[in-house]
Amino acid sequence: MPKFAANLTMLFTEVPFLDRFERAAKAGFDAVEFLFPYAFPAAEIKSRLDANGLRLVLHNLPAGDWDAGERGIACLPDRVDEFRQGVATAIEYGTKLGAPRLNCLAGTVPDGVSDGVLRETFVANLKFAAGEMKKAGQRLVIEPINTFDIPGFFLNRTPQALAILDDVGSDNLFVQYDIYHAQRMEGELAATLSKHLARIGHIQLADNPGRNEPGTGEINYDFLFAHLDRIGYDGHIGCEYKPATTTEAGLGWLAQARG
Repeated sequence: MPKFAANLTMLFTEVPFLDRFERAAKAGFDAVEFLFPYAFPAAEIKSRLDANGLRLVLHNLPAGDWDAGERGIACLPDRVDEFRQGVATAIEYGTKLGAPRLNCLAGTVPDGVSDGVLRETFVANLKFAAGEMKKAGQRLVIEPINTFDIPGFFLNRTPQALAILDDVGSDNLFVQYDIYHAQRMEGELAATLSKHLARIGHIQLADNPGRNEPGTGEINYDFLFAHLDRIGYDGHIGCEYKPATTTEAGLGWLAQARG
C-alpha cells in the first residue's frame, strides 16, 4: 500500500503554515513535506511535527527570491556562492527537522547564457551539494518541472535529469519524479517508473489537467498506485496538488488508495 505525505505548501492553505501540521494529522497523514522551512525557526517546526506525530520526508534548498518569481538558482553561473550558502542552510534545517532528503530546483534559463554554461554550473553545484549532504546523511534529489507551468525551467524532462545524474557521478543524487510534471512533458509514466526506479529518490503527484487531487483528471491513479506496489517502491508519495475545493473534501481518493 502506498505511503502518502501531505505537501503543506499546497494543502490546508486556508490556515497559517504552522497550523497545517495539525490539520494534516487530523486528515490521516503521518508524514509531510513542503517547499521551504526558512521563514520559521527549525525548533518551532520540529515542535509541530512532534506534537502531531508527523515525520518530514522532504523540503527544498533555498531557491532564490520566490516572491519575485525565481524558481531555483542551481544552474545560474552568477549565483554559485549563494547556492553554496543555501546548501549549508538547508543541511542545518534538514538535520534539525529529520528530513532524509532535500530537493534542488534548477531554476529558469536567463537571457544570454548558453545551455552548456548552465549545465556545467548545475552539474558542479550538484557535485558540491550531493557531497555535503552525504556527510550529513541526507539524500539530494532534482526535479524536472514542466515548462507550461514554469516557462523556461532548465530541468524539464526525465531523460535530461538522468543524464545530469550521470554527469555528476554521485551515489547520493536521485530524481524526484513528479507524476504531474512528467505527464505534461512526456507521458509514459508506468514504463518510466519501472525502468528508472533505482534512480528515483522521491515521487510526487497531482492530476492533469488542473493540478488537482487524484481522480479529477486524466491520470489513472488506481493503476499507478498498484503499479508502484508491484515494482517495489517503498518511499512516500508527496501530495503536491491544489485541492479542487478544500483539502478534506477532496480526500476520498486517499481512503480508496489505502483500501
